[in-house]
Amino acid sequence: MNGAKAIFPVLISCLFLFCVSSVTAQEVSKAGYKSITEDNARVFVGELAKDFYEGRDAGTEGAGKAAEYIISLLEKWGVEPYSKDGYLQHFRTVKNQNNWATEADIKIDKFIAEGCENRIMKNILACIPGEGEGYVVVGAHYDHLGIDSALVDDICFNGADDNASGVSAVLQLAKAMKKSKVRPKRTVIFAFWDGEEKGLLGSSFFVKRFFDVSKISAYMNFDMVGRGPQEKPLLLSYNYSAKNPLFGEWLKADVEKYKISLEPVYNASEYLIGGSDNTPFARKKVPVVWYTTEGHPDYHRPSDSAEKINYAKLADITRVAYLCLWRLANEESY
Repeated sequence: MNGAKAIFPVLISCLFLFCVSSVTAQEVSKAGYKSITEDNARVFVGELAKDFYEGRDAGTEGAGKAAEYIISLLEKWGVEPYSKDGYLQHFRTVKNQNNWATEADIKIDKFIAEGCENRIMKNILACIPGEGEGYVVVGAHYDHLGIDSALVDDICFNGADDNASGVSAVLQLAKAMKKSKVRPKRTVIFAFWDGEEKGLLGSSFFVKRFFDVSKISAYMNFDMVGRGPQEKPLLLSYNYSAKNPLFGEWLKADVEKYKISLEPVYNASEYLIGGSDNTPFARKKVPVVWYTTEGHPDYHRPSDSAEKINYAKLADITRVAYLCLWRLANEESY
């Protein structure tokens, strides 16, 4: 083949790759943005909130079945495992004097020998590999409170809002990122935490065992994003690191541009430490974005059921989170 002719297609290919890599994050995100739907949210929450999963108590058979369901979706969409060993990150836990701890915290063999309750729990970790260095972690806990046989009527804590709603958001984000067909600059890890209800066990274990937390550019958390106070049906409590004011500016711009039906309350804080999986990351100075729609009368009750979820609101929260995620994964700095 003629040398000039051989070089020409290479130049065209290089030009194409340059154009793709030069597209702004917001332009790239359109294909994925359109894939986020209310129907998807309804399917994912409806499945995970079934009695079949027995309230998804951490380290039990019900939680294991929920993990299998989540992994089946990730495999179906081609979202690859974070580890070469597969999607599951197992960790041992032990209960001592009503407090749970993981093997990253204490030497648990002694407590097991003494007869303390112990379980093997498992985080689910998937990823979209990035072109360069650095990571963004997107997480929601999939465990809940299990079954209480002492109750009279409904004994199963299905946890539709807490936290099947958050899991549905992370699932849709993983699917949407894959749909975009463009690799982000940073690797995005999609994490489904086990043991949150027992003391943030899964997220704490991940942070303590991650090879270099300083390489995590941001953590995005979803915990109870499907309902909220009855008197404030459009409320979104948007919590973010005060040192990263762009996080607030992004949401304000996106709500206006995309005409999103949400009423965000912007909570910038220097220390985003509280009762959810953002805490282990915040303690390590990782910038945090935390989405929640706050509490309601069914919180931690068997009545937290799928038919009470506001699916239009859940889908809108997932959409604005997707736009934020693309920036977190692609912007040079924030």
